[in-house]
Amino acid sequence: MNPRETFGGGVAVITGAGAGIGAGVARYASRLGMTVVIVDIDGDAAAALRDELSANGARAIDVVCDVRDAVAVADLAEKCYRDLGPVRLLVNNAGIEQFGYLWDTPVENWNRIVDVNITGVFNGVRAFMPKMIATGEPTWLWNMSSIGGVASVPLQTPYIMSKHAVLALTECLRLEVDLAGHRHIHVQAVLPGAVVSNIFDTAGGVADGDVAAAESQREAMLNIKAGAMDAVTAAEVVFEQSADDRFYLLTQPDYVSSAMTERAEILSTQRAPRLRATQRFDPAAH
Repeated sequence: MNPRETFGGGVAVITGAGAGIGAGVARYASRLGMTVVIVDIDGDAAAALRDELSANGARAIDVVCDVRDAVAVADLAEKCYRDLGPVRLLVNNAGIEQFGYLWDTPVENWNRIVDVNITGVFNGVRAFMPKMIATGEPTWLWNMSSIGGVASVPLQTPYIMSKHAVLALTECLRLEVDLAGHRHIHVQAVLPGAVVSNIFDTAGGVADGDVAAAESQREAMLNIKAGAMDAVTAAEVVFEQSADDRFYLLTQPDYVSSAMTERAEILSTQRAPRLRATQRFDPAAH
């Protein structure tokens, strides 16, 4: 099956769709002929994308929703199934970043990472999965992890931790769906490499402690962003792999696979993670 045959004509619900890879998924889904539900906490960004897609002839709906709010996400699921019909694709994508040493990280920033990146995914699964089960129709559920979900990276610990958690959640959910016999539900993990996004610009930092180290890591990530993959191109790759019934959906297969191989080697040899030269922070330079 190709992506148009698999997804065309269905409903796609995408959280964090106002920008970055979420917006790329929304744009590509609309090209496939899907009805796109653009979910974001930023109402202006969601409305702007709705207008863009609608102007191109697509059916798009914008919804302001905070994925941290379980009741709001449940209401979203109810509205989608009531007004639009069965959801063919749910993308739990909403996520935020954090820079700085873990011991300098503000408690409120840590809690926000956990609430958005991890609990937001759980809220999406819990709100939509019973409805997906009940319809008995083929449906796809993507949870957005990251290349960071198979890596160890200093000065981004809360984010990296959250993406490991999302990957583990998705792997376990896949087993539970199989165990329960829900063959019509395709659970898949998305692991993007560097994709154009504003996630680094809007990431949390630190107010106390080693501010220079936190901002140096932000600068390094912004430099990577300059050569990052276009979000729509990334979405196209992910849709193709999803339609091919893969579990791990990789935006840059060779690059992300190399990180997966390195992770497997670390675990199989039980060696400690090692800093790369590019990860070493020189305080004297700041």
